[in-house]
Amino acid sequence: MKLMKTEDAVGQVLCHDITQIIKGVTKDAVFCKGHIITEEDIPVLLSVGKDNVYIWENDETMLHEDEAADILRAICQGEHMHASPAKEGKIELIADVDGLLLVDLEHLRAVNSLGEMMIATRSSGFVVKKGDKLCGTRIIPLVIEKEKMEAAKQAAGDKPLLQLYPLKAKRYGVVTTGNEVYYGRIQDTFTPVIQEKLAEYGCEMVAHEVLNDDHEKITAAIQKMLAEGCEMVFCTGGMSVDPDDKTPLAIKNTGASIVSYGAPVLPGAMFLMAYAQDGRPICGLPGCVMYANRTIFDLVLPYLLADVPVTADYLAGLGNGGLCLNCKVCHFPNCGFGKGV
Repeated sequence: MKLMKTEDAVGQVLCHDITQIIKGVTKDAVFCKGHIITEEDIPVLLSVGKDNVYIWENDETMLHEDEAADILRAICQGEHMHASPAKEGKIELIADVDGLLLVDLEHLRAVNSLGEMMIATRSSGFVVKKGDKLCGTRIIPLVIEKEKMEAAKQAAGDKPLLQLYPLKAKRYGVVTTGNEVYYGRIQDTFTPVIQEKLAEYGCEMVAHEVLNDDHEKITAAIQKMLAEGCEMVFCTGGMSVDPDDKTPLAIKNTGASIVSYGAPVLPGAMFLMAYAQDGRPICGLPGCVMYANRTIFDLVLPYLLADVPVTADYLAGLGNGGLCLNCKVCHFPNCGFGKGV
């Protein structure tokens, strides 16, 4: 790459895109990398502030920004995503399916800590739609040493930094517990909330039982739903520490493995996560899921639908960012809830 005065650059080959920005009108490349500068181009280049330009000179030790961005793209790209063409030194990855996006935050930080290069991603742990941008990659200078890009490959490890897990529409059962509902003292307003949330993902409720606070009956109902093919079971009510709240005991007595009873999330502290012996999830949902706009359930549900295990470590990490501010106008997931790093 060689710096040359613009007026003297006729016949030379541009080694980078030249961007024109007109507020409210356009931000785009007015000349692209590889363009051969003509006499007519000089006034245009000067009008976008380019009194000097970089023209291409071969150097076997250096990489152009587009080539370097493609290396960063390869570092990031997992399955179910595709790359955009290089433009102005930047390459983006686009989702091919609706799915749960997970980012290797440790290795992402390692690459970005090298300097002279950057990878910017969407927040890890949230649902993306087909066609959504997942990340953008580029280097900061116009050219970079090949050895620095080799260092980036080493820092990234041997797996893609981005993984996109397709969401699956599942069949589920709901066990509604509580003497107050069972005996008709109050209406069940919890189950409709679950149905509404799951319907957004194409899931179908295929089993529903309303029971009193008899833990043996609750255990039997969960086991029956699993035996009849439910892919997930949700228990509502009975999740606090009151004497009559027996749902955690009932879930444990199914033989399920308890991942965690409790989560550092508000609303949602009394959430219980368990897995049946064959890996199907069983969740005890606290009362806040019924009345709060967004809760622990909204953070965990995409993992269940993508068959990504909900671990105790993941739940513990939700503490940073786990406080919902109950905004008057909810913008979730375009907010800080659940986005701790």
